Amino acid sequence: MKKREMKKWKWMFLAVVMFLLLTGGAGAQDFPKGPLNYMNPFNPGGEVDIAARAMQPYLEKNLGVPFVINYLPGAGGALCWSKLAAAKPDGYNIGGFSIPHIILQPMFMKDVAFKPEDFVILSIVEYTPIGLAVKKDFKVNTVKEFIEYAKANPGKVSCGGVGKFTGHHFATLQFMKMTGVKVNYVTFTGTSQVQTAIMGGHIDAAFTNSTLMVSSREQIKVLAIGSAQRMPQLPGVPTFEELGVKMYPRIARGAMGPRAIPADTQKRLEKAFLDTTSKPEFKAKMEQAGFVPQVMGIVESQKYLEEETRLITKLINDFELMPAKK
Repeated sequence: MKKREMKKWKWMFLAVVMFLLLTGGAGAQDFPKGPLNYMNPFNPGGEVDIAARAMQPYLEKNLGVPFVINYLPGAGGALCWSKLAAAKPDGYNIGGFSIPHIILQPMFMKDVAFKPEDFVILSIVEYTPIGLAVKKDFKVNTVKEFIEYAKANPGKVSCGGVGKFTGHHFATLQFMKMTGVKVNYVTFTGTSQVQTAIMGGHIDAAFTNSTLMVSSREQIKVLAIGSAQRMPQLPGVPTFEELGVKMYPRIARGAMGPRAIPADTQKRLEKAFLDTTSKPEFKAKMEQAGFVPQVMGIVESQKYLEEETRLITKLINDFELMPAKK
């Protein structure tokens, strides 16, 4: 009798274990069952949007559900990221990001409701070096002339960028500190607005992305680019380093979600992004638009975030760039 009871409990235990194993794997197998909400922190037409639109058909085919892009611009991206940090961590709510924005804003802004540790970065998709451009009829043609003019006219040169405490703002602060100039930083909600302003002559200059410089190079003057080597898309444009200003500003972008997304769902999303960004036709499209495409998963992306955080913190300390929180 005792043996029979033990055998019965043994089979019941094995049945429960099998059930848990089967149902535990069901989450990854069943995900996703419905549309993905992709939160875009900037306006249509910006770099996050261009990358998202380029990935959209591949991701929808890979995941078998709609990839819906929703725009939540404001506060240099902070509005969107605050909402994303508080979103349900089920994998259906993910969004675009920009590094260093998500590092800088919690450091510099008083009421930001997120920090980098709130998110899992699923994939870094691309980055763009930041460069210095001026309007077509501006009086200068080189970085040397720009510095001379800005020193002779302190605070009078209007210089655009996307948001405060963003990669563009940080590049502007760094450039001013390294060269001893003072410019009037003018904020915009997205790259397309910066493009309209500089092409229309409403601002004198901009610290902006390589994508804008590639697409508008005939309508503006590009003085320098923040890459380590010259970009193939802008072969005639020198790097800041070539000109004696050792700065290498860039913005990396991709997809992230709330950190508490289940691990198996994270892996499914990661796979979809890696499958997409590794496609040669996707890479070619991104390069043509002025991006530097990347194929980075969760581990590599987290490592990149940590390295950039260390670098930015060092630059802030070295150049005393930390203002009081506002």
